[in-house]
Amino acid sequence: MSSVRRRRGSEAQSKEIQAEENNKEEEEEEKEHGEDDNDKNKKKKKMKDEKSKEKQEKKRKWSCIDSCCWFVGCICTVWWLMLFLYKLMPASLPQYVTEAITGPLPDPPGVKLKKEGLTAKHPVVFVPGIVTGGLELWEGHQCAEGLFRKRLWGGTFGEVYKRPSCWAEHMSLDNETGLDPPGIRVRPVSGLVAADYFAPGYFVWAVLIANLAHIGYEEKSMYMAAYDWRISFQNTEVRDRALSRIKSNIELMVATNGGNKAVILPHSMGVLYFLHFMKWVEAPAPLGGGGGSDWCSKYIKAVVNIGGPFLGVPKAIAGLFSAEARDIAVARALAPGFLDNDLFRLQTLQHVMRMTRTWDSTMSMIPRGGETIWGGLDWSPEEGYTPSERKQNSNNTQLTGQETNKTNVNYGRMISFGRDVAEAPSTEIEMTDFRGAIKGHSVANTSCRDVWTEYHDMGVEGVRAVAEHKVYTASSIIDLLQFVAPKMMARGSAHFSYGIADNLDDPKYQHYKYWSNPLETKLPNAPDMEIFSMYGVGLPTERAYIYKLSPYAECYIPFEIDTTAEGPDEDSCLKGGVYTVDGDETVPVLSTGFMCAKGWRGKTRFNPFGIKTYIREYEHSPPANFLEGRGTQSGAHVDIMGNFALIEDVIRVAAGAKGEDLRGDQVYSDIFKWSEKIKLRL
Repeated sequence: MSSVRRRRGSEAQSKEIQAEENNKEEEEEEKEHGEDDNDKNKKKKKMKDEKSKEKQEKKRKWSCIDSCCWFVGCICTVWWLMLFLYKLMPASLPQYVTEAITGPLPDPPGVKLKKEGLTAKHPVVFVPGIVTGGLELWEGHQCAEGLFRKRLWGGTFGEVYKRPSCWAEHMSLDNETGLDPPGIRVRPVSGLVAADYFAPGYFVWAVLIANLAHIGYEEKSMYMAAYDWRISFQNTEVRDRALSRIKSNIELMVATNGGNKAVILPHSMGVLYFLHFMKWVEAPAPLGGGGGSDWCSKYIKAVVNIGGPFLGVPKAIAGLFSAEARDIAVARALAPGFLDNDLFRLQTLQHVMRMTRTWDSTMSMIPRGGETIWGGLDWSPEEGYTPSERKQNSNNTQLTGQETNKTNVNYGRMISFGRDVAEAPSTEIEMTDFRGAIKGHSVANTSCRDVWTEYHDMGVEGVRAVAEHKVYTASSIIDLLQFVAPKMMARGSAHFSYGIADNLDDPKYQHYKYWSNPLETKLPNAPDMEIFSMYGVGLPTERAYIYKLSPYAECYIPFEIDTTAEGPDEDSCLKGGVYTVDGDETVPVLSTGFMCAKGWRGKTRFNPFGIKTYIREYEHSPPANFLEGRGTQSGAHVDIMGNFALIEDVIRVAAGAKGEDLRGDQVYSDIFKWSEKIKLRL
């Protein structure tokens, strides 16, 4: 029995020993597995770290200009979605809702005049302005593959945020020639669709075309004189034969419409373009069209200019000088650094400046006439203007002595470095001549040449010299632009001129660079032709600017509008560093109205054949409610194309009416008073 017990005990011990050994083996295996798991975890962490680094690098690359463009794309997508839903609604629903809120709507001008018995008579030619005409791609680089004959400008603007760098590359022109860069051909869209809408839902010529159709007009009696608005006027003929096309189309339309002369409707920069055309068509070949001195008399009944910047636009100065205007300056103030801060790596304004400075057409709108027209250090034609007085005058109220207390604003100082300089007597302003300043490459900007402009070549001393000159008038502005952008101005000076002719019979004025300047050329020999100047009034319009040196360094534009400069009260003309006067929000009254009010009125040396001129102003009235859209009584620069009163006047002229039938001038502003202050030899 004892032996049996011993055997059982030994067996139990051996089992315990085996169990212990098994546990040890399991622990060792667990340790090994644990070490393997740690290695795996370490490897996984490394993989995650590498992936996160790659993502961060991608994010850094992505936070370039594309980020801004995708943000714009999101806004556009929401806009298009709203338009899509709007289009899905029954056609009668918006009108039903509007009439339920505002009452019955008035008949559109075309319907109204059709009831009066007016019918289509004179063929109509539309001449679009800068920016509003569509441009499409005919040849491009590899990045633009698949975009043949797709719109790069106008329409949906899809390529702006899909491939922004590629888009900017193809929208830019050659910086030396002002024509196509190698391997790129962008051309104007043809037909009425070229400028009927600028973008979906944003009309330009569409409303006017629709109203003309009501009285019987069709495409055979309407022609959109589309051209590439980026290039100089003469180069539109050199590259595209655009001027020849206008000439031949007008001749064809007159011949096929019973010999009735054409009515020309230029808008904005198209006004200057058609001035150039009228001299080109008279001039002998090869520089001109060879039509002879009586061509305009044979083929044109009337030129109805809408919002024409005859004498230029101060807004163009700010755009060329610092790639901004009032709206951009305000946006910059609301979101400091967003447009030009390296935080987002956008450098948006620099890209805009590099692109737009290759567009020679922008230089056609530099103010003309110098200090004779726009005023000097101590005077300006609009001196004494205040917005409050403008409102009171428009309501035909009598002003008391207290109400007529005027602020002393000198609009002749188009650019002032500091508000104190803008308001100080000229005798107290110490100006240093910037023209002799030594230029030199700025070492800080060598990394920014991909987005930089000619500011890169000015150096610190050049920038400081510009600021220390302190104040610039319409005459010194030309010298300023030649100093800060010599390549741009070299191209511009070959195609445009900004002075006043002493002797219009001087052979030098036969050169095409003078043809778009009404102060350096004569109107054609067409005494039966009429010229209208139609434009909006009652809106604050940019006239002069207060600048400061930019606080940024390296890749930034060295000058910017000082948005902290404000007037003393609500009625002040100074808001956000910008002095405003009466106009259509883009072109001041002085530029749109002077030539028809004085320069061309009667027989003058600029109008030797006595062509009759008329001014038709349209007082701005904002939409009564949001359902009215952009308003049927708007005086804004583009929105005026939907102004019922203007459309009615245009249709009457197209149907055969003369200026006298429209009751002559219609004036709300002080254009005649301001014109009298301008001592121009007539």
